[in-house]
Amino acid sequence: MDLTVYQLVSKYLRRWVERKERVVQKTEHKSLETPDERREFPNGHADIIAIGDGEVGRLVFEPGWRWSNDVKPIAGTESCEAPHFQYHLAGRLAIRMDDGTEFVAGPGDVTSLPSGHDAWVVGEEPVVVIDWFGASNYAKQQG
Repeated sequence: MDLTVYQLVSKYLRRWVERKERVVQKTEHKSLETPDERREFPNGHADIIAIGDGEVGRLVFEPGWRWSNDVKPIAGTESCEAPHFQYHLAGRLAIRMDDGTEFVAGPGDVTSLPSGHDAWVVGEEPVVVIDWFGASNYAKQQG
């Protein structure tokens, strides 16, 4: 069964809400064009908004960006430990899981990544992803 991005995100968010013991939702409206926080790192940045008892991030990776080169020194871990649930807007992002699984995600793709991976930009186009799960601590100095 093919699901649209809207259906996938709705299904994911519905499951997340069901796991919460009690959710009090209020109407909110924010834009990633005016983020609550911007985290800069070599060859990219993360724009973060706090909304709906969570955080959503727009991650931008420039050509030449690689997690193990550009974010690993900030995270202080061997591989990315942030799980992600992402919609890919632009560019091509190669992802290698610690178990050796490897694939390339591009515009229109949705990825669900558990902890334990590396990633890098493929080609000369910047990568832009929206991350509904994993933005909270992404590229945040630990300690």
